[in-house]
Amino acid sequence: MSEVRISAAQKPEIITCNDVAGTVITAPPHSPFAPGSQVYARTSYWRPGDARDYTVATGDELALRPPNLSWVESAAVPLSAETAWQALFVQAGIGGFGDRAWEGKRVLVTAASGGVGVWLVQIGALSGATVIGTCSGRNAEFVRGLGAAEVLDYRTVDFKSWGGKEGNQVDLVVDCVGGKALEDAWWTLKEGGTILGIVQPPGQRRPGGLEVKNVVDKFFIMTPSGKDLQEVTKLIEQRKAWPVVDSVWALEQFEHGYARLESGHARGKVVFDLMLNVRK
Repeated sequence: MSEVRISAAQKPEIITCNDVAGTVITAPPHSPFAPGSQVYARTSYWRPGDARDYTVATGDELALRPPNLSWVESAAVPLSAETAWQALFVQAGIGGFGDRAWEGKRVLVTAASGGVGVWLVQIGALSGATVIGTCSGRNAEFVRGLGAAEVLDYRTVDFKSWGGKEGNQVDLVVDCVGGKALEDAWWTLKEGGTILGIVQPPGQRRPGGLEVKNVVDKFFIMTPSGKDLQEVTKLIEQRKAWPVVDSVWALEQFEHGYARLESGHARGKVVFDLMLNVRK
């Protein structure tokens, strides 16, 4: 490990957004992504983000984008889809995509209509799991259309009572919200189940009085992986899974885009399209 000192005159560049879809301009010799390749990626948080005309990605972050998606749809995929893929097939400890181990497994996804939730529902159902999604009542049919076997309105369902009914408890919870949604989700777990959090460590919201035993709880942050993204790409090319775009904004409209994201009501992803700035 080496020490890096940054003086006041060397402040790191702060650029937002770590999803990108674009065309390769330059690449090292023998790179699988030659200049002209149309690619997408979730790039590392350790580098400046991608809300700019030119950005940098490493070869292991990149995948060729699906030709059957638009540029906007492509940009909506990497971060959310890779997070979902790694939650289910790396962190959950059940099995890989399509493994028979998923048959009969019950998975609860909070914020199932959100950016990560839409991928958890689609990929989980495709892998053979029974997926239960939480969302508002207005998004219930939308989430069912993604592949959820059951949808729970987080505003009206008593999760403690629901989880106490025979046959309702789940093997895996993937929480995409934190806070009360995470606390409620604890009541749905089977003994020996797993609860994953991508916003808040699940142990911080375990309810008092909950008696379920042998539960594994994990907080994780996804790792950029072109390999995982390529697996998702196959599903998109086969039209088995699809990105959901809530809204599209020019970069100059970033305040409106982030307001939409932070409202908690976005269905799928909020996307900044840099070409909208060029077209003016």
